[in-house]
Amino acid sequence: MLTKKQLQLLEFINTRMHRDGVPPSFDEMKEALDLRSKSGIHRLITALEERGFIRRLAHRARAIEIVKLPESLGGAPTAPTSASAQSGGFTPRVIDGDRPDHTPPTAMGVEAVAAINLPIMGKIAAGVPIEAISDGAMNVAVPGSMLSGRGNHYALEVKGESMIEAGINHGDIVVIRETSQVSNGDIVVAMVEGYETTLKRYQRQGDMIALEAANPAFKTRVLPADQVEVQGKLVGLIRSY
Repeated sequence: MLTKKQLQLLEFINTRMHRDGVPPSFDEMKEALDLRSKSGIHRLITALEERGFIRRLAHRARAIEIVKLPESLGGAPTAPTSASAQSGGFTPRVIDGDRPDHTPPTAMGVEAVAAINLPIMGKIAAGVPIEAISDGAMNVAVPGSMLSGRGNHYALEVKGESMIEAGINHGDIVVIRETSQVSNGDIVVAMVEGYETTLKRYQRQGDMIALEAANPAFKTRVLPADQVEVQGKLVGLIRSY
């Protein structure tokens, strides 16, 4: 059912997901298959999805679920309904472990404030773009006063140090309001080339968009506007010590 290139790509994705816990980037796929452009990877991924071997999760960057594997890669002769139902499958997991309760038994009482539980939707890159969105299996209590404007909100765990001069550190939880309407200077969740997601400061310059880091060790990325999709705006931050 699969061409040689489709089979090679499926094997590469499966190997990397088992090794790293997240799928490889398009650039890594392109290099592994010795292709000249990422458009070839897009076509292969679409073909694998149409044949039922993988599933791309909507609005979730670099979230690819392997639904089944061919027998040549260790899959079962009959296709299961989900990745977890067969030995060769893999379900993306980007939240590791539980957060311990750091409240000391002798802590002083504080004034009660209204809090809202938000899903932690995975890890967002403050550095090189990575897989960003998971399944919201964990929650964080957020003061209602932190939620600004209308619309849905969610939380992301920061991975990387490219935004440290904006006060955003590795391991922080950022609160995001879903919106595509942002202004220059806003810190946003941006999907790059329809696949990778990152947390950066937004600057629009005509038909180009600059995604600026807040760390001199990281370069500003300037991309055509049609390659950048803003998925949300930073409205709050939570830090554990």
